[in-house]
Amino acid sequence: MNGEISLALADKHTMQQVLSAYPGAQRALFKRYHIGGCSSCGFQLTETLGELAARNGNLVVEEVIRHIESSHLQDLAMQIAPSELATALRSSQPPRLLDIRTREEWEGARIEGSALFTQELMQEILGRWGREELVVIYDHLGGKSMDAAAYFLGHGFKQVKALRGGLDAWSYEVDKTVPRYRLE
Repeated sequence: MNGEISLALADKHTMQQVLSAYPGAQRALFKRYHIGGCSSCGFQLTETLGELAARNGNLVVEEVIRHIESSHLQDLAMQIAPSELATALRSSQPPRLLDIRTREEWEGARIEGSALFTQELMQEILGRWGREELVVIYDHLGGKSMDAAAYFLGHGFKQVKALRGGLDAWSYEVDKTVPRYRLE
């Protein structure tokens, strides 16, 4: 599908196909239509987009796809490539790095200078950190960091980015001394 869904066939695509083409589609659907965020508004991966639209107030499928595509472009703008982060870390005003993985993951492998995200740190961030400084959030593979970045943008932070591909991409593309791992 190459990252796009044909509008002509949009109602025939399964949610698995939609999420494969647009990884942030569930976040986009929840934000606008309150679909997919909890068990009462969830969907099955085998359900087609047309079926999902029909059982949620007969939404216009083409409009839903346009919203997902627009959100996808916003997601791309919210991401920072590992090489861009490496350059930013060498600048005179390096970004703050937030690692949202588990303590065990953070202790095993991390980007030098990153802070492990905790409830205490969250309170400090919301209460004391400048809303204009660059903050880069990362996780293992880059999926959950998008939700965290969106959260902080929603709380008035102006320059929040998610590391595209997470620590795994950083390890592969920038710093091979950082161990790569798989979660089972």
